[in-house]
Parts: sequence; C-alpha cells; structure tokens
Amino acid sequence: MSDQERNLQELERQFPQASGEAFASARAQVLASGQSVLQSEGGFVVRVSPNGRKQRIKQLEPPTPFTPGTTFIIR
Repeated sequence: MSDQERNLQELERQFPQASGEAFASARAQVLASGQSVLQSEGGFVVRVSPNGRKQRIKQLEPPTPFTPGTTFIIR
C-alpha cells in the first residue's frame, strides 16, 4: 500500500469523529445565538429552541435499509 493510500485511509478513519464534533459545535453556536435548530428525533423532524423546548414539525418516512458499500444512482 502506498503512502498516499495509507494517508487517505487514516483521514477516512478520523472523519466520523471530526464531523460529529463540527456538527455538535455548530449546533451549540446556533442555540447560543438564540436561534433554533432542526433535528431528526424519534421518526420526526423536531425544532429545538434555545430554551430546550421541542416541537414536532413533520413525521419522517422509515429509513431505507442498505448494505454498506452499496452505490446508489440518483437520476
């Protein structure tokens, strides 16, 4: 395996944690600024207010099961 492939694999390994931290930080900043955020929770889109109040906005369709590594073609 080349150095470039090893570097890419290492970045891919780190991505889930780094993206989770970035989203959590952005969410906290939005709430701290007095704005609300939308999130998925219990099969619904939920608006979360800075004071912690939650309001269901829309029911979601059940998730589509898939096998990891599957390629989807969007037309």
